[in-house]
Order: sequence, then C-alpha cells, then structure tokens
Amino acid sequence: LKRVGPKGAGAFEPISWGEALDRVHDGLSRAVAEHGPQTVLPFNYAGPHGELAGGSMDRRFFHKLGASLLARGQLCAAVRGAAYESLYGSAAGMPPEQMRHSDLIIVWGNNVTVSNLHLAREIKAARDANGARLVIVDPKRTRIAEQADLFIQIRPGTDVILALALASELEQRGAHDLPFIERWVSGADAYMAEARKHTPGQVAEVCGIDRKAFDTFVSWYAAASTVGVSVGNGIERGHSGGSGIRAILALQALTGNHGRLGAGVFVKPGNAFPRTSARLQRPELVPDGTRTVNIVDVSRVLLDDTMAPPVKALFIYNHNPVATHPDQNRMRRALSQEDLFVVGCDVVMTDSMAYCDVVLPAASHFEFSDIYGSYGQNYLQRAEPVIPPVGESLPNTEIFRRLAARFGFDDPIFRESDAELMDAAFIDNDPRLGGYRPSVFPLGEARAMTTTSGAEPILCDSVTPGAASGRIELFSQDLQDRFGYGLPRFEPVERAYPLTIISPSSSRRTNATFGGCQDSSGPEQVEINPIDAAARSIASGDTLRVYNERGEVHLTAQVTDAVLPGVLYTPKGMWLASSTTGQTVNALLNADIRTDIEDGACCNEVFCEVSRVQ
Repeated sequence: LKRVGPKGAGAFEPISWGEALDRVHDGLSRAVAEHGPQTVLPFNYAGPHGELAGGSMDRRFFHKLGASLLARGQLCAAVRGAAYESLYGSAAGMPPEQMRHSDLIIVWGNNVTVSNLHLAREIKAARDANGARLVIVDPKRTRIAEQADLFIQIRPGTDVILALALASELEQRGAHDLPFIERWVSGADAYMAEARKHTPGQVAEVCGIDRKAFDTFVSWYAAASTVGVSVGNGIERGHSGGSGIRAILALQALTGNHGRLGAGVFVKPGNAFPRTSARLQRPELVPDGTRTVNIVDVSRVLLDDTMAPPVKALFIYNHNPVATHPDQNRMRRALSQEDLFVVGCDVVMTDSMAYCDVVLPAASHFEFSDIYGSYGQNYLQRAEPVIPPVGESLPNTEIFRRLAARFGFDDPIFRESDAELMDAAFIDNDPRLGGYRPSVFPLGEARAMTTTSGAEPILCDSVTPGAASGRIELFSQDLQDRFGYGLPRFEPVERAYPLTIISPSSSRRTNATFGGCQDSSGPEQVEINPIDAAARSIASGDTLRVYNERGEVHLTAQVTDAVLPGVLYTPKGMWLASSTTGQTVNALLNADIRTDIEDGACCNEVFCEVSRVQ
C-alpha cells in the first residue's frame, strides 16, 4: 500500500510489490544521501518470537545498510534479564515443571492465569501432590491471588523494600543457610548491611502491607524446605524495578533455595538454548561507530532535529508502537512528521501502520517456517506453515531478501534460505538436538534443553552460576559501574497526581495483538477502590475521564477492592478507537521516567486523576 492521505488517517492505495520495493529503496536512499546511513532506524520488537521472524535477515539488511542500532529490551524484559544475570550470569533459570516439587511457591508480580498459563498447571500439581502453599505478591487481586493461601497486596513499585525487609527478618529468625552462602554466594555481607536498614514498620508504611501478613510470609518462608519463586515482568515496570527483582532473587540465595528439584527461580529458562545469534544476525556487518538508540527514546529522537544525524527514515515491523509505547501522543506527533519517511510491515492495519508512507503485507506465523526457543520454557520446537500466505503477504525473511536484492547487496548471506537461517540460529551439533540440524528438527517434537550431559538443569548442582566467580553475586560490580546500583535500593518517584494507574496484560489480547478485534472495540474498564470512588462520587458503570498532563482516556468504572486505595488498574493493549478521546492508557505513561538499571520504561510509575464524564 502507498499512503494517499494525511499520516494517521489510514488512507492508502494498493500498489505492486515491485513498486513498493522501489518506493522503500527510494525513500531510504534519499534520507541516506542527505544525512548518512544512521538516519535510518529499524523500529521493531519481538513479533511472533521465532528466531527467523524476530531477528535474522532483517538484522543483516539493516547492519549492511549502516542503520542506527536499536536497543529493544528496554521496552520489556531487559531490566529483569539484567537483574537476573547480575546474580546468576548466563546460567539458565528453573524450568516451570520443577516447581511441582516445591512445598512453598511464591509468585511475585506475575499474573499467571492471564500471561503465564503453563506455570498454572505446575502450581496446581505442587499443591495437589505436596500440599504446597501458594503466596501471591501483586498490587491487584488477580484470579490466582484469589486461590492463594496468602495474598500480599503491595503498592506498585515498592517490591524492593518488602524483599529487603524479608531478608533481614529471615536472618533474625536464623533462616539463612550459612553453609550454602559460604559455598555459593558472594557479597552477602554488603547485601545484608543494606537489608538490615528495612523493617516491618517500613513495609507497612511504604508497601501498605500489615504486620500480620508480613509475619506469616516470613514464617512460611523460614519453615519451607523447598521454595520455588516466579518473578514476573510487572516488577520491572517501576523505577526501582531492577532493585526489586534482584532483592527477590537474593532471598533464594540467602535461604539456600537452590541445588535441588523445586528450589530455585523461574526466570530466564530460555538461557538454556544453544543460540548462535551472531551467526544468524551478522553483527560484523555493523560499521564502526554506529550509534544505538534506546527503543523507549524513539519518539523523542524522531522529534529531535539537533541529533547528528537526525532520524529521517523509520522501518516499523514486528511492532505496534502507537499502542504499546509510553507517551502515546508524543509518539503520534513524531510519526506524523511529513519529512519522516516511514515504512511499515504488519499482518493487519494497526494504529501504527496508519502513519506509514508504504505498508508491506506481512505473513502471520501460521504462514511460514520458523524455529522457536519457547518463551518462558526451555523447549525447542520447529514449525511449518499450516496455511498458505494470505493475499500478497510474505514472511519477514523474504521481504528483507527482496529489499537486500533491490539495494544491490550481493553477498551470499542475503540469499540464504529459511532452512539455512534456521541452521545458523543454533549450535547444530549440540547433543540436546539429538543429532538433527535445526532445519530438520522433527515437527511435533518439543525437546527440553537440559544440561549438555542430559541432566535436569538445577542451579548449584548440575548448573553452575554463570558469573565469572562461579557464585551467586549479591553485589554487582557491573551494575555499580554502569548505573551506580551495586546493591538494590528503593528510590521514590515524585508525583503530581494522587492516583497510580497500572496496566498489565489482558486476557483478551497479547500485548496489543487483537486490540483491533471486536472483543476489544469498546471502552476498556478501569478498576477503582471503593474509597477513591466514594471520594469522587463514582459508581460502577460510570464513564470516567482518566487524565494527567500528557493525555486523557475514557474508561468504564468498576468499583472493587481488588485494587488498593490510590491504585487504578486497566489492561494494556487497546487501540485508539476504543476511547472517545482517541487515546489509550499509554497516553498517560511518562516515557522520561526510567528504571534504576538498563534505562527501561516505567509503565507502572504513572500518576493521574479521575472524574466522571458528565
């Protein structure tokens, strides 16, 4: 498609693939001729999470072009990954199946029944077989929280205080495993000096957790013999999120909850995959001195003509930034610039595609071959298409092959087939692949990435912590050098509005995917505590104006004590047409508030006010 109306209006005319490739070539080439190759920015996230669709021929193309690099993880997962790796290095975390051996399961900041269903089965198995206790820590009383033995309802962004206070209280009760610490942990003395500053009184005052619930949590933790902890992405979406995750993980090290089945942390099991990303993506093609742009900064960067060079050509694929990025209105202003050449590639006409000059039809994951290192598990699977490509759609790999040819990139690596790309994605002689090359890995088989010897992956047993010391590191010299956070700590964020709104996943959408479907077409609900509702004369069913200085969205009130006073909840991923204001909750998010480590987005540090729409 080519744009024929104003950006954002969604007015397009069909064109042929040949004309589309010519237009992309001409638009990118004009920008490069005027400003140099770094004026081009790829703007993508994970898409269907396949190794080929998510980062293969596309990366080769942009690397060869000399485009600016994009740091993608700061929008989601980089903070959790860095926090985990600061303790454990590159070692893989516990697979979810091992949690069925736990006698205490702690799910912290993870809405299991909406976004982590494969863990729900293992929790049920542990409770049925072992009588395992279930503790949920979350700002919202989720469905799984209603099934918990103990629900700790915490104020958003204060997790690090609770975790540090738990470490201190567990030490006072003699629940630290001193032999384990001596053998496997470094930095414990410095860590505990920080942890001892945090008290149950502070937990009550700052986190909103009463002393009885805190004491029960401590007692159960101290009494359990095999604790499994799941840490979700919710925690990283606050300013102190990296510290919060590190402090939660440290509890497992201090109490010796590693080294046996059911004891560990369900984070980063995907580290077990024998990926060879450099062979797949070819970073050696990147010219020396190429800059990297933080994905959270893209809207600001697009509006900044003082950058040298400015970004004047953007290629959006595997992503719907208008629906998913903080500061939605700034993103829309950035994409609306007439002197910005925007190429889009997607399965459907999303809110973001409406701003593109050229739209290329992408095939869905049902329509092409790919190989998948499972998300949140440790199983390798290969998939073949189950339907032919719809209309003129093409897989990402073929789109970028054609673009490479149009740009005259004649190196054989730009002509490699999908099968050759699969074989480049993993170590093909890894014994866990059973002698198969990735491209011929048996369909219908899901193979667990155990240790290379075939043993069950158990940290501090069959798996050694991946830090250089070979230990679990509670003080991180790397995070100290890069961000000034050698140890976790809490830092409050200044606020100009009385309410905090959080926007986790929806059961009706996968992030913003399906946001344009009928089930997501009307106003989304917002949950508000009865105390806050009464103070504003709000009743369930009222249309609410939820606003701050960045934007305004209209949502339908649901008055409930599932959220704490001062906290609002609405699911993320809606599209612009869902609100009469033409905005979603992402319009309220501040893109300039960042996490303590990795400079990530703070999607839960969002302050606002609400009133009834008259």
